[in-house]
Amino acid sequence: MQIESGSQINETLPMRKYWLEQMLAIGEPVLNALAERRLKETMPIEIAITAGEAGDEKAAAELKADRAKFTHLEALGRLLSGMAPWLENQYINGHEEELRIRYAALAREAVDAGTDPASPDYMNFSDGYQSIVDAAFLALAILRAPKELGEKLEHRVKANVITALKQTRSRKPVFSNWLLFAATIEAALLKLGERDWDPMRIDYALKQHEQWYLGDGAYSDGPDFHWDYYNSFVIQPMLVDVLAAAGDEHEEWRAMQGAVASRSRRYAEVLERLIGTDGTYPPIGRSLAYRFGAFQSLAQHALNDDLPASVTASQVRCALTAAIRRTLEVPGNFTADGWLTIGFCGHQRDVGERYISTGSLYLCAAVFLPLGLASEHPFWSGADEAWTSKKAWSGQAFGIDAALK
Repeated sequence: MQIESGSQINETLPMRKYWLEQMLAIGEPVLNALAERRLKETMPIEIAITAGEAGDEKAAAELKADRAKFTHLEALGRLLSGMAPWLENQYINGHEEELRIRYAALAREAVDAGTDPASPDYMNFSDGYQSIVDAAFLALAILRAPKELGEKLEHRVKANVITALKQTRSRKPVFSNWLLFAATIEAALLKLGERDWDPMRIDYALKQHEQWYLGDGAYSDGPDFHWDYYNSFVIQPMLVDVLAAAGDEHEEWRAMQGAVASRSRRYAEVLERLIGTDGTYPPIGRSLAYRFGAFQSLAQHALNDDLPASVTASQVRCALTAAIRRTLEVPGNFTADGWLTIGFCGHQRDVGERYISTGSLYLCAAVFLPLGLASEHPFWSGADEAWTSKKAWSGQAFGIDAALK
């Protein structure tokens, strides 16, 4: 997707232009295929190679068939959860606004295609545990774009969405970050005006994660702590957005908001410091094929104009741009037809776990949340500024780090 120069997004905001180009390039194959109701027909289903399956054609075929039940909803929900703030952005104009209107309409067509039982692209909300995860990212998109992906849905489509989300209630989430998937689904039902939303699923997820808080802005993923990016892939963003949507429903939820936001800001502060001078960041933990989706929490605080005091919006923009460029400028991230490939930086099929397939990869779109800000916001309009690692490794003054008390 090329954006015309001389438009509202021009050379005076080159980073915003670049971000928008990359987001639309990632999202266009998914949205166009769904608008034509041909996603299942056209999207490849790449699966990971694991040590036990390398060379085992039968095992590979069984894994691919299993992932095929979920991968299309993964692509839709994860992509839209990242695009949603831009789709909802009411402070842009010119050519970018024309694009926003077009893609918002495509997004609604995509939601219709995925939730209409008569559609060839009707997605799986009722079979297997993985669909709880995938439905939650679609729900997260609704929370982030309640007008474009909620109010503007036709009555028929909204009814189908509500029915689809409710289908996930037939299975019990895993005792881990998965509790937040159930909570996010219920928060979306509330946002859609559904009376039959379940506060218990939200309450349980919030209170259990309070038990799993470890200190200094980090939660364990269930009873055990893991060195990975799941505090950013799921935990911190969903806690923040669920409370933003439903926090006023109960006083005890409202009382949690300050602590949850403070912890999330601290975690975002750590994420910013993990971005190296050249845009690289540590390849630790599972789900590395989500690429720069690892910075969802930092991007969310930029979107919410709630960044840690130790960083400016400009330096976060520059740091995230460096991470995006460092990843996408390596060959192999896309197929010839523009679909994402499994990899951390390029095409690295062995970096994927058993649950990873093509649709999973669209969680990378979470880095683009700040496109929901107006172009005049300091995140986009501020002068370029070195981020913490660049300051530290070039002899510039930079703030010392301190744990959250």
